[in-house]
Amino acid sequence: MRAGVFRVLANLWPPLFFAGIKINALRRDYREARVTLYLRWYTRNYVGVQYGGSLMSMTDPWYMLMLMNNLGNDYYVWDKHAEIDYISPGKSHVQAHFVLTQAMIDDVKANTASGEKYLPTYTVEILDRDNTLVARVKRTIYIKLKPRARRGSDESPPC
Repeated sequence: MRAGVFRVLANLWPPLFFAGIKINALRRDYREARVTLYLRWYTRNYVGVQYGGSLMSMTDPWYMLMLMNNLGNDYYVWDKHAEIDYISPGKSHVQAHFVLTQAMIDDVKANTASGEKYLPTYTVEILDRDNTLVARVKRTIYIKLKPRARRGSDESPPC
């Protein structure tokens, strides 16, 4: 799917839309994304700052989707694990910047070429409008080359 169309649809997707999360930019090649979590009355926690669950949610699908679009249909790609380290209160709108480099893609291909699963971890920082670090999120992605895509493989794909 074209990145521009995907960005519009993602911004209408209820789990993001109703959490105040917006994807502001998505490069055509799915290698860079900027996501904002707006501070609204419905996104604040009990003490009036960004709700931690929304901070985690704003990082949820992006590395998985960026990898899926860059690796193609020959790979299984899923979010596997995430952890968040809260650094300071999110007292304003916050933003996360996701970057997928060619080196990261090459690393995935090298580590999955034999058919083994690979679990790279990518870190994204969530910054407020003053570029103060609010949280650091580590996302682990499950990636595996599908059997039909392996060189010389006679295996059938799983059902």
